[in-house]
Amino acid sequence: MYWIGAVLIGVISVVFAKIGDWAADSRSEIIGWNPWVMLIVTPVGLAFITWMTRTIFKGAQGSGIPQTIATLHIDNYSMVDRVLSLRISLGKILLTSLGLICGASIGREGPSVQIGASIMHAFSRFLGQSNIAARRSMILAGGAAGMAAAFNTPLAGIVFAIEELSHSFEQKASGRTLTVVVLSGVTAIALLGNYTYFGHADVTIPIGTAWIAVLTCGILGGLAGGGFSAILIRISKGIPGWIGRFGAQRPIAFAAACGLILAIIGIGSNGSTYGTGYAQAHAIFNGTEHYPASFFILKYLAMIVSYCSGIPGGMFAPSLAIGAGIGGWIEQFLPHTAPGAVVLLGTVAYFCGVAQSPLTATIIVMEICDNQQVTLALLATSFLAFGVSKMVCPRPLYTTLADRFMEATERAAKAAANVSQISDPHKK
Repeated sequence: MYWIGAVLIGVISVVFAKIGDWAADSRSEIIGWNPWVMLIVTPVGLAFITWMTRTIFKGAQGSGIPQTIATLHIDNYSMVDRVLSLRISLGKILLTSLGLICGASIGREGPSVQIGASIMHAFSRFLGQSNIAARRSMILAGGAAGMAAAFNTPLAGIVFAIEELSHSFEQKASGRTLTVVVLSGVTAIALLGNYTYFGHADVTIPIGTAWIAVLTCGILGGLAGGGFSAILIRISKGIPGWIGRFGAQRPIAFAAACGLILAIIGIGSNGSTYGTGYAQAHAIFNGTEHYPASFFILKYLAMIVSYCSGIPGGMFAPSLAIGAGIGGWIEQFLPHTAPGAVVLLGTVAYFCGVAQSPLTATIIVMEICDNQQVTLALLATSFLAFGVSKMVCPRPLYTTLADRFMEATERAAKAAANVSQISDPHKK
């Protein structure tokens, strides 16, 4: 049954990827017809997605990683069943894909984590598992497999489970995680071929003056990523002022306003800030395109606005694009280091600055570019960025968002219990 669940995660990850590619192509066709149409498509689309998350797919909003982390710490399993329901997983796929068509700066990797966790949780329920540790290990394995299958990075999936999802290493859970990650990855490879997310990067970073890039990228990436996390954590508490009140009172209209801002940013960037940023990051990695600093600045703003809108969508792929943009901009000031190497260092630095998971960041970048020659430099950059990011944002982003999610869930449960008690005062 574990193996069937693992294969299913691989299949659904491939289907999700295909739908995401179709969404990106559809957006490109819309922009090719008339880029100004996005001033209508994006606001209307984000408003519709927000309406869907508040009616048909309640609970589908957000990245998916904080929700998965929260389920590993929630003792009320009826609540876990709601968070990891297959209905919400379907909503994640449909609404994230619709968000990509509309030009939101989101990725599918975060939702893939929650989808993978939901699938394995469903199998856990089917098997009638009552042991809490066993059920949590299934959730952990499914979340890791979802991320690994989305990027085709099995090692990163395992480390992600240990470093980000569970913050621990437990032998039985790790063995199950390894099995599920490998099987889902094999399934994805069988369906798509043995590919690397950004192709092959044949670059080296020899010890010496080239390591100035390690210091530069580590510090700038850590500052930028830590700043991004700090902003999102502040927003998760509630946007201050009249904007926050407007967002709370009229969420659908607020999402439309966010969509209008995203469309304006997209038009100003010639469409480069729309979607996951995969095409731009891939071009920067290969050296076929050179984007100005405005690319990663505007992409940075687009990600914040996309998060504020409350629509489903992850932050991994857009973060890789921003990191690649930062590296591509820094490389022009460091002629003594191979340009492609600086791009890799910028990518790992910013990604780690956001997630504050240095091992996961290092292995993801190493695997998506099929290059083990720069591992030492990636590790050094990642841990430097981690330290800088911690100074800017002391609490990890996903852990903090998971805490916020658990607090909101508990408040909602208490409110529902109070309503039930008022309606039936004799109910115990």
